[in-house]
Amino acid sequence: MKVLIAPLNWGLGHASRCVPLVQRFLDAGDEVILGGDGDSLTLLRKHFPKLRYVYLAPLNLRYSKGSRQVFAMLRAMPQLIAWSFKDHAILKAVLREEPFDLIVSDNRFGLYSVSPKDGLSAKRSNSETVCQPKAVYMTHQLHIMLPKGWRWLEPVAERLHKRIYSRFDEVWVPDFEEKEKSLSGEMGHPSHLRFGHLPFTIEYIGPLSRFETTRYRDHEITTPYNIVAVLSGLEPQRTMLEKEIVARYTDKKDQVLIVQGLPSRPNTRIKRGNITIVPYLSDNELVAALTGAQRIIARSGYSTIMDFQALDVLDKAELIPTPGQPEQEYLAERIRDDK
Repeated sequence: MKVLIAPLNWGLGHASRCVPLVQRFLDAGDEVILGGDGDSLTLLRKHFPKLRYVYLAPLNLRYSKGSRQVFAMLRAMPQLIAWSFKDHAILKAVLREEPFDLIVSDNRFGLYSVSPKDGLSAKRSNSETVCQPKAVYMTHQLHIMLPKGWRWLEPVAERLHKRIYSRFDEVWVPDFEEKEKSLSGEMGHPSHLRFGHLPFTIEYIGPLSRFETTRYRDHEITTPYNIVAVLSGLEPQRTMLEKEIVARYTDKKDQVLIVQGLPSRPNTRIKRGNITIVPYLSDNELVAALTGAQRIIARSGYSTIMDFQALDVLDKAELIPTPGQPEQEYLAERIRDDK
C-alpha cells in the first residue's frame, strides 16, 4: 500500500504525532511518502531522511501578542480557505503523476477525497486508471472550544469543522475510545455528537507519541539540566515564552535547557550563564533531558501531553497554555486536576 501522510504546519505537534504513524505503516511494509510544508515537514524529514516527500501549500499564520487570539484567527480565515483550496489542487496534481492507496491528513483541510468531479480524468492513459485513494482526517478536536464570551458560537464552529471532515472517508482520533481514560476529554469525546448518524467512520486509534517505544528507557538517563523547557507553536507567542523563561531563570542556581522547537535552524548551542539554548534535539537527547529533569516547562498542546504521558513525566510538567487558546487552557486544567 502506498500512503501519503501530511501534517498541518502549526507548531510541531501535528508532525510529532505523525512520526509513530509513519513508523507503523513502514513496519507493516507499506510505502510512505511525506507531505507538508515548513518546520513540520522538516521534522518528519529529520526522522525519516530516506523517505520521499512532496511540498504542499505553505501556511504562515501568526498569533496576536496579546491574551486573545479570536481576532487574529478571524483575520486568518480568508488565508485558511485559500490554503485549503491550494492544498486540494496540489493533491490532484500529485495524483495525476502517481497513484496512492491512502491519504492521512492531520488537520490539513484540503486533502479530502478526490473523484472525477474534482477535475481528475477517468484515465491517465488508454489503460491506466487515475487513483481515487481513501482519505483520512486526523484530529483530536471533534468539539471546538472557543474563548469565554464566544462560547455561544461553539455549535457554529463545530458544524463548520464537521463540514470539513465530512469530505473525508474516515476520521481518526488519536486518543483512547473510553472517555474516562481519554487525554483529550470533551474535545475528542463530545457527548452531543451522535456517531451512529454520521456519513463517515470515526475511529479512535489510541494516543500517538514519538516516544511510545520502550527503546528510550533501555539506558541510564543522565543530564546536567534540572529544568528543561520545550517550546513550540506560532510566533510571536513562542518567542515570548522563551524570553519569559530566560528572564525567570537568569542568574539562578538552576541549570536550564531551552529547546526552541526550531528544527530548520542550524544545530548550535547558545550558553548564557546557567541557561543553554538549542534550536532542536534528537529524540534520544530530548528523552534524556526530559526524564532526567526535575521540572519541565512547555505549552499544553495535545501532542506535548501525549509525549509526556508516554514518558511518564506529566507529574513534573508546568504546562503553560498559549494565551487565548481555550483548548490548551482546557487541557492544562485537566492535567492539573489529575495531579
